[in-house]
Amino acid sequence: MGFTGNGRPADEDSPVSLADMIGHYKRSKFMAEQIALEAGRNGMRVVTVNPTTPIGEQDIKPTPTGRIVVDFLKGKFPAYVETGLNLVDVRECALGHVAALEKGKSGERYILGGENLTLKQILDKLAAISGLPSPKIKLPYFVAYAAGLVDQTVSGRWLGREPRATVETVRMGKKKMWASSDKAARELGWKTVPAENALRRAVEWFRANAYA
Repeated sequence: MGFTGNGRPADEDSPVSLADMIGHYKRSKFMAEQIALEAGRNGMRVVTVNPTTPIGEQDIKPTPTGRIVVDFLKGKFPAYVETGLNLVDVRECALGHVAALEKGKSGERYILGGENLTLKQILDKLAAISGLPSPKIKLPYFVAYAAGLVDQTVSGRWLGREPRATVETVRMGKKKMWASSDKAARELGWKTVPAENALRRAVEWFRANAYA
């Protein structure tokens, strides 16, 4: 998606290119999507959905979003950076895939999004749900970048562990990754719901399964 640095929500028509993709994972997804969309334009029935940032229960790995919740519950979130995410309830996201299969137009893509929130707003919601304090210290971008570089080097390369923060995640966080799902609402019957219920289910699931 063509996220901007000004906080304006991206939609399906927002300009985006391979050069905007940070890291091999996102580049590979972008390239695969282009192939799928081209197949759709050439006669194959292909409908693409772009979930924003799914949140909810049964996040076994956990995903980077789930790791935010787990780190918060473990007290490993002493500070935050000025960034933003669009959180989509994982249950609604699953229903959106079914709606795209049944109602989507071939060759089109649909953003399945939820609530646009700053990272601080997300942490405040987690605090209200869990009873734990929300961090009050905001890190400048250059400090977060340096911390990501150190963690990536020490944890990732030297100790062979998955780093909590990487240079790529910090670079992505420089933009508010907010999105609009108006097209999905018009064509798929998509309904945008607040993130609080999904965050609550995530907290309950991680605690019940001894992640935190």
